Amino acid sequence: MASLDRVKVLVLGDSGVGKSSLVHLLCQNQVLGNPSWTVGCSVDVRIHDYKEGTPEEKTFYIELWDVGGSVGSASSVKSTRAVFYNSVNGIILVHDLTNKKSSQNLYRWSLEALNKDSSPTGVIVSNGDYDREQFAENPVPLLLIGTKFDQIPESKRSEVLTRTAFLSEDFNAEEINLDCTNPRYLAAGTSNAVKLSRFFDKVIEKRYFTRDPSPMAAFTDRKRFNFKSLHYD
Repeated sequence: MASLDRVKVLVLGDSGVGKSSLVHLLCQNQVLGNPSWTVGCSVDVRIHDYKEGTPEEKTFYIELWDVGGSVGSASSVKSTRAVFYNSVNGIILVHDLTNKKSSQNLYRWSLEALNKDSSPTGVIVSNGDYDREQFAENPVPLLLIGTKFDQIPESKRSEVLTRTAFLSEDFNAEEINLDCTNPRYLAAGTSNAVKLSRFFDKVIEKRYFTRDPSPMAAFTDRKRFNFKSLHYD
């Protein structure tokens, strides 16, 4: 098989939200039987057909970098993690739909990755009042994935989905909600599968078919993310 071009996609979120299970499902199309904590970073590869079914169709490798740790880690840990944030082409933000704090912490994860060189400290960020235009200007494609959808009580689903819709709007990203123990959530032809394919197409488009092949570097050179200091409810 000929060598394929590839793109690098970070998978970020709190420990325990199911990032490893998600990556395994995306790359192996199988449920991860015995997930363990990720130390440092693990990388798996998914094969993706860019613009599938069109004359421009081309196969790419999608490298999914599952970054372990917590946004509350010591600065030395964050500095070590920063090496994984180099040359990034896309970011998947993962949160646990049954854990509101894991959703709120996605603002801090995105801040850490997109502002990796400025080493911000002591900033508490929540959903709410901040400059959304900064995400609108962010050229790095983002995708929001909520896990453990099956564990949300029926009576709470409307509330949770409303909250995730606002989160998706904040990040200017599409959202997918699923259960990592059920491959049917990403079955071919489902809306989730379409959103996922569209995201990977966008990542490839920006990496290989735009004039600037390094969107993250250009963005961080031009403008640092600067969220307002907020407090959790």
